[in-house]
Amino acid sequence: MSTFPMQAAPDNTSMAPTFLLVGMPGLSAVPSWWTIPLITIYLLSALGNGTILWVIALDPTLHRPMYFFLFLLSVSDVGLATALMPTLLGLAFAGVRAVPASACLLQMFFVHVFSVMESSVLLAMALDRALAICRPLHYPTLLTNDVLGKIGVAIAFRCLGLHLPLPFLLAHMPYCHPQILTHSYCLHPDIAHLACPGAWSAVYSLLVVLSAMGLDPLLIFFSYGLIGRVLQGFGPKEDRWKAAQTCAAHLSAVLLFYVPMILLALIDRLRVPVPQPAHTLLSYVHFLLPPLINPILYSVKMKEIRERILKRLQSKKVGWAQ
Repeated sequence: MSTFPMQAAPDNTSMAPTFLLVGMPGLSAVPSWWTIPLITIYLLSALGNGTILWVIALDPTLHRPMYFFLFLLSVSDVGLATALMPTLLGLAFAGVRAVPASACLLQMFFVHVFSVMESSVLLAMALDRALAICRPLHYPTLLTNDVLGKIGVAIAFRCLGLHLPLPFLLAHMPYCHPQILTHSYCLHPDIAHLACPGAWSAVYSLLVVLSAMGLDPLLIFFSYGLIGRVLQGFGPKEDRWKAAQTCAAHLSAVLLFYVPMILLALIDRLRVPVPQPAHTLLSYVHFLLPPLINPILYSVKMKEIRERILKRLQSKKVGWAQ
């Protein structure tokens, strides 16, 4: 396993011109072979989410709140997978570990923008399901197009407005540690941990990240607590099952996104002695699996999406046959 050239880290110094990334331990000797699975995962993610976007955009009957949020979820999935690929492919294909600081901060910005967008959309989808099940009579008047537009603006501000200062704050913080990161991509916690203790800008950046990744899962599980309480007295078992099925895909997406993230946070906070390959693999699962699996979940679990996809594909086949 290759070693990194150690960068000098005098007390209270400015950011060095490069960061050093860590790949999957054990693969450094043969970096190129895992380019194929990475490219395959990305292409399948782009194809699946692109199909969801295509179907929802072209079918007016799907221009409803649930599918509006699903559209945004697919946008965030494509964006997240795209933001991760440059450093992942550089490591896998050529073993490139040195990344310019400006490129690293840019990747960090987009990774966290799309991660927080995904978290925000999952929260909005949970509230949508809670309103649909707990207040079915008021649902059409509560989630109007005007309200959906405001939710979209709020998500955009939360992702872009709050995160835009982060690269600039990190670029001007004093650093007391060698700029060696612990992942194959640039993440905020990695970079912030390299800063000198007491850097005030680190407090802002930490609060911005925790405001989404800490608050959102609590609100989502609170929404599902309300849904579960309503379903207990929902009437016949078949009606309860049908109502629960409308939440199945979303709940699966929530668990797929948050469980690896929470495990990573607990491992880092509690300093659990986990082997580095397992830690790195869990990080890959957190970032790369949702964009790949979410389109499959929603295509299988949501009848309308599945039927529209099949209908579009059949119409294409008929057009090609003619």
